[in-house]
Amino acid sequence: MLKSVSASQRRRTAATAPHRASRPAAAPANAIAVLQSNSLPTLVAHELERMIVAGDLVAGAKLNEESVAEMLGVSRGPVREAFRALEQAGLVRTEKNRGVFVRQVSLEEADEIYEVRAALDGLIGRLAAQRIAAAELARLRDIVRRMQLIGRMRSADAYFPLNLEFHDVLAQAAGNRALAANYRRVVNELNLYRRETLARNAENIPISTKDHEAIVDAVARGDAALAERLLREHVLESRARLHAALAPAPQRAP
Repeated sequence: MLKSVSASQRRRTAATAPHRASRPAAAPANAIAVLQSNSLPTLVAHELERMIVAGDLVAGAKLNEESVAEMLGVSRGPVREAFRALEQAGLVRTEKNRGVFVRQVSLEEADEIYEVRAALDGLIGRLAAQRIAAAELARLRDIVRRMQLIGRMRSADAYFPLNLEFHDVLAQAAGNRALAANYRRVVNELNLYRRETLARNAENIPISTKDHEAIVDAVARGDAALAERLLREHVLESRARLHAALAPAPQRAP
């Protein structure tokens, strides 16, 4: 069973650490219900994905199979399967004779991935405007309301999960599983840079929120062409903000 661990404990244990014998974990109260609807490797993969997205496991970190198994209170088999699933999802890479590492994407690769994401997001916007359900639209509006509250605090750590949730709901609303699967892989590959952009440009959070408001309004009106354009532009503007965030500060004249 998966056991609950703190963020600091995850970072220390999941990355390379001294090998220790695995110990069975105490099962949480709802563990049986969770396991009935998810396989153990899937649960392990979801937890590691959550840690990577949250920044508990940083890009380039080496993942130790035995340490991860001990941390989560499982055997090494499910961890091995989870590593394979995460590699297919674009979150980790396996290097022969070296091990498994949290994937690190170069800025040049990120530029190319942003172009792909812009195209996928545009299609998501077009399809969502045609297919979105009332419950999904209500959820998007609720996310935007929470973004507005957080935007006043300029908290990148609080805003980032809402941003992920917003785009994930839109991907679901498009009603195309193949599109959603490809989109999530692309998003996973860009998470490092998206988090970095928000952290270095927290003052732009209200601007991003207004983008999301406009996207929801277009989707709600069923304006597929506008929703497609707004989402494509939103992604390309995010790429521009990334470059601005990573640009070296201008040197002052002596």
